[in-house]
Amino acid sequence: MVLSLALATTASHAGDPPTASPNASPIFGVTVPDGYRQWQLVAPALEGTPFNELRAVLGNDTAIGAYRDSRLPYPDGTVLVKLAWKREFLPGFDQALVPGPATTVQVMVKDSKKYPATGGWGFGKFIEGKPVDEAEHRTCFTCHEAHVKNHDYVFTRFAP
Repeated sequence: MVLSLALATTASHAGDPPTASPNASPIFGVTVPDGYRQWQLVAPALEGTPFNELRAVLGNDTAIGAYRDSRLPYPDGTVLVKLAWKREFLPGFDQALVPGPATTVQVMVKDSKKYPATGGWGFGKFIEGKPVDEAEHRTCFTCHEAHVKNHDYVFTRFAP
């Protein structure tokens, strides 16, 4: 299954230019994909300070195929979704960390024609289903470029 994410648009009157969906990320127009919770797990992660989060990255079929084949760069159509929760100790068993309150859902969409300025990737970061502001979205690629440019701008490694 290849999932294609498109910028949702609406027009208030015939002839008016389309406007971005309020659920799409600024700059990139990325939305949270339908059905992503049924996708396969790419890998979990434990993030330290300042995030202090448990995270799980899910991938669509295109992403999973690329991971299994160790294919870089990732092909267009790759979509990764990161779920994040504050980490908490399990009451009565302090050696176990468990998910607490949800913090964000983050999405990366590979489309080399649509996003050439950001290594072929579009980004979306959402809190309670709504995209964060444009300023925060401007930091996405900067961080990925600084740390994982040699892995097609993707932090997550496959946990088979």
